[in-house]
Amino acid sequence: MARSLRRIALIVGAATALSKVAGLVRQQVIAAAFGVGAAYDAYNYAYVLPGFLLILLGGINGPFHSAMVSVLSRRPRQEGAHVLASINTLVGAALIGVTLLLLLAADPLIDLVGPGLDATRHDLAVLQLRWMAPMALFAGLIGLGFGALNAADVFWLPSVSPLLSSVAVIGGIGVLWWQLGPAITLPAAAVVGGVVLAASTTLGAVLQWLIQLPALAKQGLHRFRLVWDWRDPGVREVLQVMGPATLSSGMLQINVFVDLFFASGIVGAAAGLGYANLLVQTPLGLISNALLVPLLPVYSRLTAPTDRPQLVARIRQGLMLSIASMLPLGAVLVGLAGPIVALVYERGAFDQGAARLVAGLLMAYGLGMPAYLARDVLVRVFYALGDGNTPFRWSMGGIGLNAVFDWLLVGGPTPAGLQLPALDLGAPGLVLATVAVNVITCLGLLAALSTRLGGLPLRPWARDTLVLAGAALVAGLAAWSLARGVGWPHGLPGLLLQNGVCAGLALAIFGLLASLAGVPEARQLLQMVRRRRA
Repeated sequence: MARSLRRIALIVGAATALSKVAGLVRQQVIAAAFGVGAAYDAYNYAYVLPGFLLILLGGINGPFHSAMVSVLSRRPRQEGAHVLASINTLVGAALIGVTLLLLLAADPLIDLVGPGLDATRHDLAVLQLRWMAPMALFAGLIGLGFGALNAADVFWLPSVSPLLSSVAVIGGIGVLWWQLGPAITLPAAAVVGGVVLAASTTLGAVLQWLIQLPALAKQGLHRFRLVWDWRDPGVREVLQVMGPATLSSGMLQINVFVDLFFASGIVGAAAGLGYANLLVQTPLGLISNALLVPLLPVYSRLTAPTDRPQLVARIRQGLMLSIASMLPLGAVLVGLAGPIVALVYERGAFDQGAARLVAGLLMAYGLGMPAYLARDVLVRVFYALGDGNTPFRWSMGGIGLNAVFDWLLVGGPTPAGLQLPALDLGAPGLVLATVAVNVITCLGLLAALSTRLGGLPLRPWARDTLVLAGAALVAGLAAWSLARGVGWPHGLPGLLLQNGVCAGLALAIFGLLASLAGVPEARQLLQMVRRRRA
């Protein structure tokens, strides 16, 4: 079992790494072409709804994907094909309606998401949303198909498929540059650039759906016909897991809407959030997929009372591996935020002002990385237990908390003119609000899971977490001190040297301290690194 999990994690990790590298290159191309100007700022508001659906419904470890894995992994292939065809038919019909809604109601939807946008950004966002509306349909089909493939032990293709979206966007901007040249950065080109961004994003989603069809056919899982059978036991089980899970994950994404609502009055904040989030999602998505994709079927197969000790051990493994991997990365992002942003983005239209904005956001994101991934592990355990309601209830509460924290940390419009004291932290306050919500949600889910399973060894888990947090703090301070205490060379070679040396020092210090502290998962991570180097 352990060897199989390591093999799956290696496959998923390699595929996800390719996708994340392509995503990073895509973001660098966007930054050089548009900076934090109108085209990309408006795109972030237009993308929030179709992108929300693509992440929610089509994402690896999303509710559609998780529901298909948890149900089909326990059924024969022929039955799985019938379930997939039925779910595709039901979901496709519903999402065609959502697509039409996005097309017809684009203007009021942008008003809702970004009430503080100026007329130029508002009109451009409406146009971009209409171009991206078809992503709603393809998002659901992508998530269902890739969930079915994972249930059939096909892991490479689902993890590498986001690369196609990045390639489509890079190609679209390349064609635009070929046509306009340096004029692509001018405000006059914002409309054309915005449309190219939106159209190429939609093309990427279509390609992700097309690439899965041959693999599904090869596994005997794809049927090119409509099947209306919602009474089938497998279909009903998928819907029972999918419904609450979608609502729960959707509630988390609504926090993005809340953040953009407050960000709409801060020029460039939405674009800055997009750039910083990509830098966080690159390592986070890589590690998340490598951990959660192989663990989710394991959780689903350990739900019997006799398997409870093994389930608890796997929960500990998922949580502590998440924390042990995220804490040092978060420390690096906080300690080296400025040099990292300068290295990745600062060129073309992305100037020093944009770099300062994104660096502040990146520091805030880095603080929340452990809680973000640990929450995902706990949510997947509840899904495996057939309980989507508990994560949903905590997600509902998180929305209200996020709005309150946004008011307190950033300020902004309040109901009936109510004035609340605000710290006015600007755009980073939006990220810190989300971090606080994730921490509270994580603790609540852990307490609920302990009650559900008749108790968990929370004290030793908490002790090991605090030990790892202390090691990460020392590592982050060391990286920060070295980055500022040495006269590094200027230019790209200097930034590469600065980031490489300082990040390497931080990771080495964390690994040494965590290993000396005797945390088993930290030693496991170190052994995996050593094996890969060998």
